[in-house]
Amino acid sequence: MSKKTAAELFDIKNPVHFLALGFGSGLSPKAPGTMGTLAAIPLFLLCAQLPFYAFIALTLLISIVGIWICDKASKDAGVHDHGAIVWDEIAGFFITMIAIPVSWQSIIVGFILFRIFDILKPWPISIADKQVAGGFGIMLDDIIAGILACALMHLIF
Repeated sequence: MSKKTAAELFDIKNPVHFLALGFGSGLSPKAPGTMGTLAAIPLFLLCAQLPFYAFIALTLLISIVGIWICDKASKDAGVHDHGAIVWDEIAGFFITMIAIPVSWQSIIVGFILFRIFDILKPWPISIADKQVAGGFGIMLDDIIAGILACALMHLIF
C-alpha cells in the first residue's frame, strides 16, 4: 500500500483543514513548515499595526484556537503532526514578532530564528515535541520556539 499524499489526507475545502494547512502552504512538497512560516508573513503584516494588546490577544487566539485546529485536522487525517499541518508555524511566527519593530530586516531575522528553533528543536522544545500529544503537542513546540526566537529578537532589536 502506498503512502497517501497530504492532498489525499486533507480536504482544502474544509475550513479547518484550510487553516491547519496554512491556507494551503502546507501542501508544498518541499519544506512545508518553511512555507507555512512564509505564509504567516503577509498575515503578520496585516496585523502588525494593531495596538499592542490587540496583537497579543490575536496571537493568543491564533495559538489557543490552533490547538483545536491542529488536533481536528490531525485526527481527520489519521496522522499525528503531519508535516502539512502548519498552523503551528503561523502561531510561532506571530509569537516571534511580539513587540518587535516591523522592518524587512526584523521580518527576515525573525523568520530565520524561528525556523532554526523549530527545525533544530533544542531543549526544552525537544521535550515538548516528543512528550506532548494531540493538538496541544503540535502547537506547544512551535509556541516555545516562538518564545525563544522572540527573546533573541528583543536582544537583537
